[in-house]
Amino acid sequence: MNRPSLKDNKPELIGMQSTRPEIDLIYQQPGKRLNATGMESGIVISSRIRLARNLAKFPFPNRATETELHQIIDRLKETLAQIPLMKNAYFFPLSELSENEKVLLMERCLISADLVRKPTPAAVAINPEETISIMLNEEDHLRIQVLQPGFEIHKTWEIIRHLDDELGKRVDFAFDEHFGYLTACPTNTGTGMRVSVAIHLVGLALKNELKPIIKEKLSSELTLRGFYGEGSDILGNILQISNQLTLGRTEEGILEQVGRFVNNLIEIEKETRRSLLKYKRILIEDKVFRAFAIFKHARMITSVECLELISYLRLGLELGLLKGFSLEEINHLMLLVQPAHLQRYVNKTLNSADRDLIRPKLIQEKLKLEVVN
Repeated sequence: MNRPSLKDNKPELIGMQSTRPEIDLIYQQPGKRLNATGMESGIVISSRIRLARNLAKFPFPNRATETELHQIIDRLKETLAQIPLMKNAYFFPLSELSENEKVLLMERCLISADLVRKPTPAAVAINPEETISIMLNEEDHLRIQVLQPGFEIHKTWEIIRHLDDELGKRVDFAFDEHFGYLTACPTNTGTGMRVSVAIHLVGLALKNELKPIIKEKLSSELTLRGFYGEGSDILGNILQISNQLTLGRTEEGILEQVGRFVNNLIEIEKETRRSLLKYKRILIEDKVFRAFAIFKHARMITSVECLELISYLRLGLELGLLKGFSLEEINHLMLLVQPAHLQRYVNKTLNSADRDLIRPKLIQEKLKLEVVN
């Protein structure tokens, strides 16, 4: 299914009046997944694992009645409250959130675009650190996801496995001895596990080697997704690597396969950056300092251009060409320049042209940019 992009023809977002104070708490922090403390944070932005689960004796969400969907939410809300990892979690029925608030959560990778558009009863539980998000009645009764900064798929797996075990002690999942966990979409049946790594490959993009490398190295069991996941575009030279198959695979096998491929990409990207800095330093400096100058003096910037320029600032910081801000601040900036976040920033509805005017003002306020001589 197609995901929204940051294209400038995106519909205006309405409903700026806050309906839940917890949304303000979420907006005011970057979220732990962006704090740049994980392994290989200079290249890998974050790691995510998602598990699809369904309750036994209930129809899948697309076949359930409205009454059944409400029963599922009530049952799972009560269950989640008993789990230590979710003790202080925020619980949002989607019907209680404005359109802007739902899109803001999507921009932070806490809910999917499908859940934003869901017309039937649905909800999400999010821990205050934004490292755990559990969607209720999306495509499946439960979409459990854990997010961590940097390249930390094994750490992420340990957290989500514990969470899955705690849930499994309290509810009966739809499970078949032969097929594994039963899901609404056959591609998720089996482990129900999707491992995703968001990776910044600006070096390969600058050498026009990104698509050839991916085509050469990507196996049929892995897939490439864009900035917002499935069906979205690659923006800011950031893409997501995910496993494609779950049936007949083990969790350990999926982790090993994704991990091996991402490690390979990391080493190629590192070598590409070293080569560019050595042999094409002027090109790198021009891209970085041009981005710096545009951000410092621009009066209007589109979403797509903004993420491209942030990509070069991120590269300049990693290569020691810029100082005065941190990797965490750059990661947070990628959130703040997105449409719903921009509207939260000024607390009013903005059309596309308005957002283009606000964006450079926000960047100039948030970043103190300084070139290293």
